[in-house]
Amino acid sequence: MSPDTFSPSPLAAVTTAFGVDIGGSGIKGAPVDLATGQFAAERVRIPTPQPATPAAVAQTVKELLETFEVPETMPVGVTFPAVVHHGVARSAANVDDTWIGTNIEDVLGQSLGRGIHAVNDADAAGYAEVRYGAAAGTRGVVLVVTLGTGIGTTLIADGRLVPNFELGHLEIDGVDAETRAAESAREREDLSWEEWALRLQRYFGVLEDLLWPDLIVVGGGVSKHADKFLPLLHLRAPIVPARLLNAAGIVGAAALAARAAQKAWTA
Repeated sequence: MSPDTFSPSPLAAVTTAFGVDIGGSGIKGAPVDLATGQFAAERVRIPTPQPATPAAVAQTVKELLETFEVPETMPVGVTFPAVVHHGVARSAANVDDTWIGTNIEDVLGQSLGRGIHAVNDADAAGYAEVRYGAAAGTRGVVLVVTLGTGIGTTLIADGRLVPNFELGHLEIDGVDAETRAAESAREREDLSWEEWALRLQRYFGVLEDLLWPDLIVVGGGVSKHADKFLPLLHLRAPIVPARLLNAAGIVGAAALAARAAQKAWTA
C-alpha cells in the first residue's frame, strides 16, 4: 500500500473506517466506529454474484460502497475467503478459481477508484475479537479458532497479527484436523457434545503444546452453544466463546484498514 493510498488527514481524525466481508453467499459491509467496534450505520448485504469472478465481485463491492456514499478519505478494508499474501489471493474458497494469483487490492481498487486493504477473512474476525471482543485487553498470545464447515485459525501476539495462520489443516494422528474436529464433522457424524469434545481436546491440546497461548477464543456459529462443550475441555489456557459473531469480519477489516492507513501516513 503506497503512502498516497489515502488522503494525508490527521491521524486523530480517523474515527471511522469501512469494512466489507466477502463470503460465498453474501457480500456485507458497514462503516465501523473505531473507538467502540460498533457499526456506525446499519449493515447492508448483497448476494455474492455467481460465478464470483474478480470483475463480478468488484462490481458488487462498488455497488455496496455507493449505497453508503463512503468518503474518499475513509479507509476501506475487505475480507476475502483465501490466503491473502501481500494483497494477492493464493487460494479460493467459495469464490471463482480465477481469483488465485490475483491482486485483490488492485482489482477492487481499480473498480472503486480508491485504495483498499485486503485481508484473509479469519484474520479479520480474529483481530476484531482481540481489539473489541472476547480477547480485548489480553496481553501475550491469543489464538482465535473458528469452528464451522472447516477450522479457521488466527494468531495475534501482543496485538500483532500473524497472517494466514492455517492450522485448521494441521495433520494430527495422520489426518487433516478439520476433517475430525470441525463443527461440520460433529453434524455429519451425529456426534454428541461429549464425543465432539474429545476430538476438540485432542486438537486444542496439540495447538497449546505448539503455541502456548495465553487465551483461546472459539468462534463460528457453534460458539452460541459454547456452554455445551467448552466446559468439557481441560487446557492450560482459558478458552472462551467469541463475542462479535457475524459482525467480526466487517469490524476486523475496518480496523486493519485504518491501521494500514495510519502506517502509510507516518511512513
